[in-house]
Amino acid sequence: MGKNKLKKFAQNELFAHVIQPSSSEVLNTDFRLKGKWNEEFGNANPIVLELACGKGEYSVGMAEIYPEKNFIGIDIKGARIFSGAKEVEEKRLSNVRFLRTKIDFITSFFAQNEISEIWILFADPQLEKPRKRLTSSIFLNRYIQILQPDGLLNLKSDSTDLYNFTRDESIPEFNAINGAVSFEKKADTNALYEEGIEEFDETMQAVLNIRTFYEQMWLEQGKKIMFLSYGMRK
Repeated sequence: MGKNKLKKFAQNELFAHVIQPSSSEVLNTDFRLKGKWNEEFGNANPIVLELACGKGEYSVGMAEIYPEKNFIGIDIKGARIFSGAKEVEEKRLSNVRFLRTKIDFITSFFAQNEISEIWILFADPQLEKPRKRLTSSIFLNRYIQILQPDGLLNLKSDSTDLYNFTRDESIPEFNAINGAVSFEKKADTNALYEEGIEEFDETMQAVLNIRTFYEQMWLEQGKKIMFLSYGMRK
């Protein structure tokens, strides 16, 4: 491991808003903050998750747009989290936390109905391993356990494969099996900036215009950006 990564890992330990549990704290057990995240933030505001957050651009950007909400960026890569954590400190944002863990353990960290919204942004489409996609039935079953009855699930991606899989396969199949507990489509565009963004209000447009490191890279390559949003029905 490079010295720069080790330095960032050490720096993360000094950030009060970065939480890095050990495997023993989450493996086959519940994390100490499960059901208590509002206490961690010191308010009763809605909690929004950014999964596979990378450098945390969305967590930071949304926290600035929505000071009345709390945001948690989740990623296993500590060196990536460092960038967002440093920005949170510099901007003195009190409504952001970063959680370094595997998304597989998400139900060990959050209680039933504790989360109001989930964002999946430019996740690995896992072309060879559909079960590992963050919108596969395995993960959808985890999300419904922590999302509130009116919670939202949002996907923003450059991957046609992940977009089509989510819209045409995974969620329809999940809904067919689960019936009363299902996802209702709220928004759908395969060309967000060309034809889809104007359908949203100004605040949501500002959110959708947040550019992650990877999104900027894909846009420079001429790729189109796709967006899906679903509301929970419980």
